[in-house]
Amino acid sequence: MDPFGKYIKAVSARAADKEILKKAQDGGIVSAAYIYGLESGLLDGVIIADKEDGFAAAPKVATTREEILNAAGTKYTVCPNLSVVKSAVREYGCDKLGFVGTPCQVRSIRKAIKYPIGYRHVPDKIALIMGIFCMENFPYNGMKAIVEEHCGIKMDDVVKTDIGKGKFWVYSKWGDVKTIPLKDTHPYEQGSCHVCMDYTAELADISTGSVGSPDGWSTIFVRTAKGEEYLNKMVEAGALETKEIDAVKPGLGLVEKLALTKKEKNGKEVEHRKEIGLPVPY
Repeated sequence: MDPFGKYIKAVSARAADKEILKKAQDGGIVSAAYIYGLESGLLDGVIIADKEDGFAAAPKVATTREEILNAAGTKYTVCPNLSVVKSAVREYGCDKLGFVGTPCQVRSIRKAIKYPIGYRHVPDKIALIMGIFCMENFPYNGMKAIVEEHCGIKMDDVVKTDIGKGKFWVYSKWGDVKTIPLKDTHPYEQGSCHVCMDYTAELADISTGSVGSPDGWSTIFVRTAKGEEYLNKMVEAGALETKEIDAVKPGLGLVEKLALTKKEKNGKEVEHRKEIGLPVPY
C-alpha cells in the first residue's frame, strides 16, 4: 500500500521570516508560501482559514501579508474553504489564486477543476494548491465540547490549539495550557473523516505538516512540476530554510506509519459500509 501518493521530493523546511515563525504554527509553510506568492506576483489572492468569535474557523479571501499573518495557525475544526473560491475569482478578480485545504478539500478542488460544473470560470485561475496533513477533523460543536467541557476553557478565550505527543492542546489568552488525550477526542470527530484514506493530501501541488520534522519545522511533499517550481523559487529567494528529510528525526518513518494507519483503518470502515449498504462519501 502506497503511504504518500506520488511525489517528486520530500524535505523538512521552515519559514525564514521571523515574523511568520512567531505567528504561524510549526514551520509556517503555508503562510510563507502565500506571502511569498503575493509579494512576488505569483499569486494575487489566497484562500485562508480565518478566525471568528469563539475561535470558529471562517474562510476568507486574503490579498495582503497582514491578512495572512492575522489568520495564521492551525484550526482543528471544519472550515469550508471551497465556498469562497468563486467569489475570489468573480468579486476579488483573482487570476492567480492560492488554495489550501485538508485532503478532502484538495480532492474536491481537483474535481471542480476537472469537471467545472458551476465552476467554469475557476479552473485556469487556480495557481497553487496546498494540502495539510490530516488524520481527522472536528465540527465546531465537537471542538467546543473538547475545549470547554474537557479542558475547561471558554472558546472566546482560546488563542491556539495544537496536536502533539498523543494529546490535544488548548492555549488560552490568560496563559492557561490544558490537554486531553487524543483517544478521548474520537467521539467528537467529523463522521466523514472515518472513510477518508488520505493523510498527506496526495492531490496537492505541495503538501505539508509538522509530523516527521523537528519542533518548529514542517515536512513538505512536492508533488507536481508546478509545486516544484514554486518551492524552488521560494528557496532561491530566501523565503524558506530547508533540510534533507533523511537528515532529520523522526523523519518519514513516522509519517508513513500514520498514513498507513489511516488507510488501513478507514479502508476497513469503507468496506464495512459497502457490505451493509451505507453510502460512502469519499
